[in-house]
Amino acid sequence: MSAAFRAAVRDFPPAYFAMVMATGIVSLAADAYGMTGVARFLFDGNVVIFGALLGLTALRLLWQARAFLADMADHTRGPGTFTLVAGVCVLGSQFVILAGNYAIGTGLWLAACVLWVVLIYGVFAALSVKQAKPSLAQGINGGWLLGVVSTQAIAVLGALIAVHWPAWQLELNFIALAMWLVGGMLYIWMAALIFYRYTFFAFAPGDLSPPYWINMGAMAISTLAGSLLIQNAPDAPFVRSLLPFVKGFTVFYWATGSWWIPMLLVLAVWRYGLRRHPLRYDPLYWGAVFPLGMYTVATDHMARVMDLPFLAPLPHIFVYLALAAWLVAFAGLLASLWSGARHAFDSGA
Repeated sequence: MSAAFRAAVRDFPPAYFAMVMATGIVSLAADAYGMTGVARFLFDGNVVIFGALLGLTALRLLWQARAFLADMADHTRGPGTFTLVAGVCVLGSQFVILAGNYAIGTGLWLAACVLWVVLIYGVFAALSVKQAKPSLAQGINGGWLLGVVSTQAIAVLGALIAVHWPAWQLELNFIALAMWLVGGMLYIWMAALIFYRYTFFAFAPGDLSPPYWINMGAMAISTLAGSLLIQNAPDAPFVRSLLPFVKGFTVFYWATGSWWIPMLLVLAVWRYGLRRHPLRYDPLYWGAVFPLGMYTVATDHMARVMDLPFLAPLPHIFVYLALAAWLVAFAGLLASLWSGARHAFDSGA
């Protein structure tokens, strides 16, 4: 068991904090639609999940620092480290919205800002200077857009805590606005390459990994960040002066995210239905749960802030899709853990 645990720590995927992202946003979606018991259960569970994943990451840094650093310089696994930043911010948003605890929310936001600086420049610098690089077809996937998600997650949490700190309201809203703009620019750069890879390179079922759903999730969290900036505009003069621009781009982000949904469904039918790709648990599937929850929360918030009541039915549907997706992914996790434990026990016996 000790050998199996050490092997699990060595191979621990850096993208596993997507489970914190998914659990947190589904919790907030449930709370928005009156499922307070479900929201609280997922909140408490997310604190445990975050602690467990943080502990595994710390052990990996202690025991396998070289493997951790190698992941940061890997075109496929490196962007997965951004889930740590986004997970911290989503958990912070839970503390603010569900518990009203702005102190912990602010502390997590500050920690996320430090992690963002270290990882966003560390990963992209490492990928830039390495000599042996894969082709575009092999090196890029939807997981790269986790850089956008982590950036917009800081904007979201910053806008949430800004209303509680009047002395720092202008500064926090300015940082949120700046990160919202940076996230938008990162999306334009990365999504263009991803779309190019889609349409001009050979595409196998194995290439369509679950992180491709981040194509939609990155736009959904950008929509939420824009909606919060619109909400905070009365207390931020520089945001108020840019209000038509912010509103226009918020709708632009929402429309782009909505466009991705049918496309991703068609590709999923092609992958699992027509090409019979096996459907088995993978930690990356949490990256497909998160966008469904985020689309729910983002659409609901934008509809209320911009007075668009005709959009209200959409999040009513997506909240149940997000909950169902979370339950399926969690059942897959339990089955995977049970299978792994049995295998380790049988090997030891």
